[in-house]
Amino acid sequence: MPTVQKSLRLSDAVVHEINEIAKSTRKDFTSVTNDLLEEALRAHRCPGIVFSEGVSGRRARIAGTGIEVWEVISAYLNVEKSLKRLKQSYEWLTDQQVKTAVGYYTAYPVEIDSLIIENEAWTPETIKRKYPFLAAGKQ
Repeated sequence: MPTVQKSLRLSDAVVHEINEIAKSTRKDFTSVTNDLLEEALRAHRCPGIVFSEGVSGRRARIAGTGIEVWEVISAYLNVEKSLKRLKQSYEWLTDQQVKTAVGYYTAYPVEIDSLIIENEAWTPETIKRKYPFLAAGKQ
């Protein structure tokens, strides 16, 4: 993606926090700042979405649940985009939380579709091939 150079004035506290994140993630200051700004813009555009670190990196989640958006959308697509059936699958989510996930998907379909495809690629055979220690001792 092309970039544009802009000058910003950041407080010492903000610079310190970004530097700490950069050090812990082994990324450079600019990359971390861009990632944080992108997440802030997405969260601003889709209230009720948060971003948090998981075993596979930072992902969009439904605030207050820990559920990743792609998980809900995968179910949504499997029930032929029926909000009523989706709500039955995730009865503990509020109507607003379900709509928030669908709204995020509407805004960022490429991101969510790629996560669904990535998840669907995991088969027992793939896991055994990639992580043979998980199958060790099973005969």
